[in-house]
Amino acid sequence: MPSYAYQGVTAKGRAVRGVVSAENVGTLKASLKRDGVFLTGVTETNAPTGSAAAAANAAGQGREVDLSGLFDRVSPKMIAATTRLLGTLLHAGVTLPESLKAMTEQVESQRLKSILGDIAVRVNEGSSFADSVARYPKVFPQLYVNMVRAGEASGALETVLFRLSEFLEKQIEISGRVSKALMYPIVLAVLGAVIVTVLMVSIVPKITGMFEDMQAELPWNTQLLIFLSDFISGWWWLIILAMGAGFWGFRKWRQTTAGRWIGDAILLGTPVVGDLIRKIAIARFARTLATLLASGVQLLAALDIVRTLLGNVVLEKVVSEARDNIREGEGIAIALKRSRQFPPLVTHMIAVGERSGQLEQMLVDLSDAYDRETNQSIDKFTTLLEPLTIVVMGGAVGFVIYSIMRPIMMITEMAGRT
Repeated sequence: MPSYAYQGVTAKGRAVRGVVSAENVGTLKASLKRDGVFLTGVTETNAPTGSAAAAANAAGQGREVDLSGLFDRVSPKMIAATTRLLGTLLHAGVTLPESLKAMTEQVESQRLKSILGDIAVRVNEGSSFADSVARYPKVFPQLYVNMVRAGEASGALETVLFRLSEFLEKQIEISGRVSKALMYPIVLAVLGAVIVTVLMVSIVPKITGMFEDMQAELPWNTQLLIFLSDFISGWWWLIILAMGAGFWGFRKWRQTTAGRWIGDAILLGTPVVGDLIRKIAIARFARTLATLLASGVQLLAALDIVRTLLGNVVLEKVVSEARDNIREGEGIAIALKRSRQFPPLVTHMIAVGERSGQLEQMLVDLSDAYDRETNQSIDKFTTLLEPLTIVVMGGAVGFVIYSIMRPIMMITEMAGRT
């Protein structure tokens, strides 16, 4: 009986390989499939053989000690690049199974390689591409699956993949700008907090000890500084526990329905921050809806998908109510205008697009306009946040220094008078 060296993936996306004996490749494939291993490559060999079940068990045992998967994260940037390259291969006339196999060999991430290998096997066995990627919702979101499904149904999968990659790249760009804008103020805040803590714990007790020995009457700010220094030095563990408990409680509260609603409503009403959140959500709403409609997804299904991508339950409810009203025959613009959460410019442009039959193009223009508005708002937010952070941190350090120097100056003045 011939021996075969094979490569495959388990149902959980773990890459496995081994050598087994089988009458032919078809028998080998069936045997591996029963053991939960999907064949991705096979060659005949004279190497010693082992059972498919043993190979699958070895893969399971390997997972117990293999920690590489914890650090092998499939990022949105990887998915965007993979999607664009897959669309390029399809546009060049390469079949989908061959394109997926080429992508499996191309990517460097072992986790993504295993996922693409499993998808390639399933597509080669007759499953649709959409059903195959739907098995990995943490890597391919609902938006991705629905657009791929629409592309397969319309016969324009490569076009849909190009649109999808452009959409993903745009979302990555916006997220990167927001993260970059917040990085500098966060670093300043952390650095300032460390400096103040060191002053309060190490420096202040040594200096204020002299004041207590002199039994002089101290200003209120110095007394407050001494109290805070003693409290931080003596109860630092309680402060850390309280901060941890407060953060945990806040996260739990934000996960409740009331917490999400109240928190998101407050964010939308916050000056500058609320304006930025709203513009990001509108740009995402317009671009996602335009991409879905252009890919052949029906309007109501597209609104269902868009609703989950806004990141704010207040705006999600608006879109949900708009979807229900559209089902009853109402236009998108009227439904959104009634909520008063979308600016008049947005509802007016959507109304014009509905009347002219160019809704998709109008949504693209709207998303481009709000992308520019978002960039301006991010610059404005950064411009305000950076000096505000510096002022707050400088004020805290200045309070510590002033509270130490004022009693010294008072004692010096008293000594000069005598």
